[in-house]
Order: sequence, then structure tokens, then C-alpha cells
Amino acid sequence: MTGIWGIVNVTPDSFSDGGRYLDVDRAVAHGLRLRADGASVLDVGGESTRPGAERVGAQVEQQRVIPVIERLAAAGVPVSVDTLSATTAAAAVRAGARIVNDVSGGLADPDMRAAVAESGADYAVGHWRGSSADMYANAEYRRVAREVAGELQERIGEAAASGIAPSRLIVDPGIGFAKAGAQNWDVLRGLDEIVALGPRVLVGTSRKRFLAETLQRDAATDDEISEIRRDLATAVTSALAARAGVWAVRVHDVASTRDALAIAHAWRG
Repeated sequence: MTGIWGIVNVTPDSFSDGGRYLDVDRAVAHGLRLRADGASVLDVGGESTRPGAERVGAQVEQQRVIPVIERLAAAGVPVSVDTLSATTAAAAVRAGARIVNDVSGGLADPDMRAAVAESGADYAVGHWRGSSADMYANAEYRRVAREVAGELQERIGEAAASGIAPSRLIVDPGIGFAKAGAQNWDVLRGLDEIVALGPRVLVGTSRKRFLAETLQRDAATDDEISEIRRDLATAVTSALAARAGVWAVRVHDVASTRDALAIAHAWRG
């Protein structure tokens, strides 16, 4: 059955839950709730990658995430670190993280692949075409899913050249990253091209803007699309992604996605 990654944002400015879990105790408690709800991995991040977000220094990032990772790992929870920084990735693995989730696929920090190779952690490689500040300037495609698959294939080759075994790789088509509106739907419809690359596939649609845009027919702004409605849309897209063969989905609300995956699994028999 498709796994569920629960998101633990230890940030003041993430688009959905920024500021809620900056306190270490609250972040750990939230992570343990997500684990109890059915999360197979907790993805801990200390730097927002929402559109327009500003970078934070590695020292600040580590001050946010390392204590949370240490406590969750000590509780026996599988942990991933969501980071663009090689030094943060290495520190997180020393603290107990088993996976490095790099939405840039190694493009943001030239030292990342070497750091992951040395660490022995698994490596989630995202599709990326630039920083949060200007990602939409690069949202030019002819055939989105095919181009995303081709660029991920390049990232796979670079990881292999750095000494990261294929068995340690996970690929993520980067929903919402350098993809506007309907382009995200094009990628989801073409998930078979991503799955065909070979590594495990991680998909994250959780609460993203393109879902709100789809639900916006009876609302004046994105802000009027409630969190509950976004979570329902996330659960539906996660179930459809599971049907397409993805290995795991990354979400804020684990319980609703757990239920959607259970129903989809029963449907398939």
C-alpha cells in the first residue's frame, strides 16, 4: 500500500501552517500525532519553499530542525529532513534522519549529492527549475510530464555519478515547483512517465494552490478555500496518485489521506 509522509514544518512562514510548530515540544507532539494517524515517514523542514519565500541560513535551519529530528528518531519514528542545504542534510542524518528530501534535486547546493552519498541516507530528488523567488519564470513547457521525467532522469544520473545507489533514490515530480495551474494536472495525468523511470516515486499535492484554483468556482479568493476542503482535495489526488503506482504521498493531514488510500485499496481489491 502507498506510504504517507506527514509534514512537520518547523518554520514561521510556510504557506499552510507556518508558525504553528516552531516550538520544539509542539513540533514533536504534532509529529507523533501524524505518526499515530498512519504516517510512515515524518518529513521535518526548517525552511519554507513556498513561492516567494526567502532563504534562511543553515545555522538557523539546523536550530529549528535538529532537536525535533533527534526526539522523533529517538521515539523510533522514521524521519526525513526537507532541506536544500548539504550541511543541514549531514547534520540531520547524524541526528537520526534516514532520508534527505531535496526539492531541488541537488541543484541548489553543489555539495548536496556528495553529502548524501557519504551519509548513507536515502535521497528524495525533486524536479526543480529555480528558487522559490523566481520559479514561475521557468514554467515553460511543451510536454510537461515528458520534460519533467527527462530532467529527473538527469538528476538520477548525477546522483549515481556521485555514488548514490539506485536503491537509495526516490524521485518527486515537484508539483507546484515551476509549474503553473494546469501544468500540475498535466504532470499528475502523466505520472506513468515518472514511475517508468525506475526509482520510488513521491508525490506531494498537499493544500497547494492549484487545488484551491480548481475549487475556486464558488469562492472569491484562494484564502476562502478552507483547509478542510484543501485536505479533501489532497486526499483525492493522493488516492489517484496511488492508483498510478507512486510509492508514497506527502501530506499535512495524514488521517484523511489514510482513509482515502484505504478506500482506493479496497476498490482495487
